[in-house]
Amino acid sequence: MTMKDYLRKHPDVRTIRVAAADLNGQARGKRVPARFADKVVKDGTRFPFSVLNLDIWGEDIDDSPLVFEQGDADGVLKPTERGFMPMPWLEAPTALLPIWMFRENGQPYDGDPRHALNMVVQRYKARGLTPVCAMELEFFLIDDSGKTMQVPASPRSGKRRKAAETLSIRALDAFDTFFTDLYDACEAMDIPADTTTSETGLGQFEVNLMHCDDPLRAADDAWLFKMLVKGLARRHGFAASFMAKPYAEYSGSGLHTHFSVLDEKGDNIFDSGGPKGTAQLRHAVAGCLAAMHDSTLLFAPHFNSYERLVPDKHAPTAISWAWKTRWNRRRRSRATPMRWSCRRSPPAGRPRSMRSSIRTHCTASCQRS
Repeated sequence: MTMKDYLRKHPDVRTIRVAAADLNGQARGKRVPARFADKVVKDGTRFPFSVLNLDIWGEDIDDSPLVFEQGDADGVLKPTERGFMPMPWLEAPTALLPIWMFRENGQPYDGDPRHALNMVVQRYKARGLTPVCAMELEFFLIDDSGKTMQVPASPRSGKRRKAAETLSIRALDAFDTFFTDLYDACEAMDIPADTTTSETGLGQFEVNLMHCDDPLRAADDAWLFKMLVKGLARRHGFAASFMAKPYAEYSGSGLHTHFSVLDEKGDNIFDSGGPKGTAQLRHAVAGCLAAMHDSTLLFAPHFNSYERLVPDKHAPTAISWAWKTRWNRRRRSRATPMRWSCRRSPPAGRPRSMRSSIRTHCTASCQRS
């Protein structure tokens, strides 16, 4: 279905949102009447380059050269290949159109994290390689209506959880209406949501997204999923937070990335057929470990990110890799096919920038081998 066909098939959609992800993964964009959507699809829209490089509060970064030194010039934003999708958390039928930023001459804008990821993906393609990846996102459901945050009351019982219930069916059932709506919305938005579990924090849950051989789409899925969860939670009368550690006394949230690479024959270059994996796997892990210091701000970009990285709180505190051990920042899985996972980033991080870093340092290390 073309972008124009989507709106013709959904005549009840009266407004659209055009949105790009900024450096912090926040949606920046505009509301446009549906009758002007064809112009956006054809010509794109504009807003300042600086908008994709704001701080976490949505304000200009101090001394940013993108604002006053350059006259706060505009970039051109064009639709991604994703096209229109519904926004199920809004009351009025509305369509979302993801966009990304280019310069006036058609060149990609370097400050758009989606372009950074695309450049890395193209380097893999040039070598005949296909990255396969998936994300697991942890988040908290929170009642933020009072002076202090607390877990929302269960819509079923009216009671609040007094403690964390790890892998609890009861905790999932307490918010069954929310999670049912969430899965229905993921289907509508074509977000591949798989398993949900309750986690070790108060009101904390994790949703796994299915593996995908298109890293751009996988990063888009994570961005869209966060937007959906937060919007849908508000519709249900509470909030959802992907911040690293909202409660000092409980474990924080992680954004776990699983990663493998296929060659031109479709074989996993990390899989040796045995438990040890290949030399390429070890070089890929070594590349990320070597770059860990310099890439820290990509993986843990906010002050609260470091509140999570403490011992005995289910967080990766060791700069190392290991089999099946969650306290290391790189973890190798015995899953078939062979893959490894990065557990370093909180979900409030930057999915596109984080994936760009992982893939860049993996391929650089493999090339040097």
